[in-house]
Amino acid sequence: MSMITERPVSDSAGQQPARTAAEGSVAQRRDVRAVVRAYVALTKPRIVELLLVTTVPAMMLAADGLPSLWLVAVVLVGGSLAAGAASVLNCYIDRDIDQVMRRTKRRPLPAHTVSPRSALVFGLVLAVISVALMAAFTNLLAAGLTLAAIAYYDLVYTLWLKRTTPANTFWGGACGAAPVLIGWAAVTGSLAPAAWALFAVVFFWQMPHFYPLAMKYKDDYARAGIPMLPVVASARRVNAEILIFTWLTVLTSLAVWPLGMSVIYGLPTAVVGAMLVVEAHRLTRRVSRGQAVKPMRLFHWSTTYLTIVFAAVALDALL
Repeated sequence: MSMITERPVSDSAGQQPARTAAEGSVAQRRDVRAVVRAYVALTKPRIVELLLVTTVPAMMLAADGLPSLWLVAVVLVGGSLAAGAASVLNCYIDRDIDQVMRRTKRRPLPAHTVSPRSALVFGLVLAVISVALMAAFTNLLAAGLTLAAIAYYDLVYTLWLKRTTPANTFWGGACGAAPVLIGWAAVTGSLAPAAWALFAVVFFWQMPHFYPLAMKYKDDYARAGIPMLPVVASARRVNAEILIFTWLTVLTSLAVWPLGMSVIYGLPTAVVGAMLVVEAHRLTRRVSRGQAVKPMRLFHWSTTYLTIVFAAVALDALL
């Protein structure tokens, strides 16, 4: 009897630690995945993807065809690490305002998923690796531009311009357009007029791309004390800048056409440019009439526009 009554206890006692260990292992794997996701989120992958959309076509145009796949791989990896580093350091600097904005309060630092010190170290390590990679496998001009883009975005734009002037989007536009120059320099070791023209397209594009987003999250930026243009300026002023920079974007993209491009580039660029202008005028007209504003339509269409323009650059270079 004693043996019969003791066996279930013994089995239970033997099985319980096994179940606990299994549960602990699952929980540990979940924790690891959560931490990895948090670090990836700090790099803002969507921004990285958008930047790379402009880099590879610029490299193809610089090479007048398909560059070395090894070089493309190096620039893609180095560029991704550089953009990720800039974003991580941006999250570190902006952690005080991110926690009061609804759009950003779930980011890893405000959510305390990653500590500020860990984020800072992570960002700096990514920056060093990206610049070292570019210097070792491309050239000093491309590496210098990579370093300058990271420093400008975090020290000039994030730390200073973003918090002090409504012109922050304009002056910060150089960072988003830098990958065009970096890709071109990686191929040729220099910068040609076509490279600067494509740089100008991305530079001007950022205003009609970002102002609609700032319009949607106007209250968020106001709560955080960030002087984005829609927060501090009249609707008329915001409308005017959206239209001016939309037209500048389209006209600059067409100015690239005579710089060695063919109708393969020119025709789709003209068509999507006209569509971008129409959408910008629709938005500003709704705002001026006091109608329901749908700024994200222009925001999303501007992304499609840039993708098509640079796809046309790549196709023209190949053909």
